[in-house]
Amino acid sequence: MEVESQANSSARIKRRIWIALAAILLVALTIWFWRAGSFAAKPKGTDAVQVVSAVVAQTDVAVRLTANGTVSALQTVEVRPQISATIKAVHIKEGQFVRRGDRLFSLDARTEDANLNKSAAQVAKDRVDLMNAERNFERQRELFRQEYISRAEFEAAQNQVDVLRGQLEVDSASVEASRVARSFGEIAAPIAGRTGAIAVYPGSLVQPSGAALGTALVSITQIDPINVSFTLPERELVGLQQAFAKGEVPVGAKLDLPGQPALKGRLVFIDNAVDTASGTIRLKAEFPNPDHLLWPGMFVTVMLTPRTLTGALTVPVQAVQTGPEKKFLYVIGADRKVASLPVNVRLIQDGIAVVEGIAPGTRVVVEGAQNLRPGSVVAEPEGTKPGSAGKQ
Repeated sequence: MEVESQANSSARIKRRIWIALAAILLVALTIWFWRAGSFAAKPKGTDAVQVVSAVVAQTDVAVRLTANGTVSALQTVEVRPQISATIKAVHIKEGQFVRRGDRLFSLDARTEDANLNKSAAQVAKDRVDLMNAERNFERQRELFRQEYISRAEFEAAQNQVDVLRGQLEVDSASVEASRVARSFGEIAAPIAGRTGAIAVYPGSLVQPSGAALGTALVSITQIDPINVSFTLPERELVGLQQAFAKGEVPVGAKLDLPGQPALKGRLVFIDNAVDTASGTIRLKAEFPNPDHLLWPGMFVTVMLTPRTLTGALTVPVQAVQTGPEKKFLYVIGADRKVASLPVNVRLIQDGIAVVEGIAPGTRVVVEGAQNLRPGSVVAEPEGTKPGSAGKQ
């Protein structure tokens, strides 16, 4: 009896477990059918993806190019002596700004002074000899006319005059050479600019370039105006050449200084060859530099606008999507469904993208594209002005 009672109790527990499981299954099926019915009963269009759109605009876009530039001097001259002498006086200081023609150094030119005086004295003697020979020639001419002397004596007198005239010209040239050599004793600035380190002092022996001691006395670097060298991709070469041929191409240079406005200059040089290693073209711009803000060796940011894209089609840059093969836009149709449209991006600048392959006035998705697929239905949040995202 006790064994039979335990068997009945075990059977009742199993029935209860099965009934509980069946009840749980029934509840789960009821909930699933209810939810499926609710989704099926939703009105069409309530599953639209929320996006922000903009209209493709057509406008003129000025292409602005930016590059890293290096400031370089317009010209640098190393001042060297042209005669062997000792330094008599130094008239400048290191780092001084000089004008063209300012005296820099005076050399001990006593030897040149002596040579100049000697040459001048020889010219004076030649003039006296020539005057005596000319007076003698006049007398000889009169005697020859009266047939008191022979033709040979007359021609000898004439030849003496010609020889002395030639000698006077030779000695006059020697005076000019001595005067030039004497001028080398005063060394003046060949250009305007800033002097560098001075390598000599009074009493130092200097010699012309090529000699054993032929070192530069000082270097002068022109600071105003000044050049900025930079490179741009070779694809910009045609546009740069066309703009350069039409006239001045404005160039800006921005220093890495807070509150410092961009300096204004002009393009002055386009190199005659493209660098095959980097695919770039070298350029130079010239800048007025009266305040000496630009200094040789500095780095600046260069900006120029060589051309303008007329009638360009623009969209916010966020609207451009990147696909497996090329870039595309999500275009919103009249039924609020989107389709992907491949486009060619010509330029990205200031938050806008210049594209090709789409008609102006087309509405495209700007925000929310990550949730879209071709054929998705879209809607914009209430209160959003259509196309507002496309304004820059």
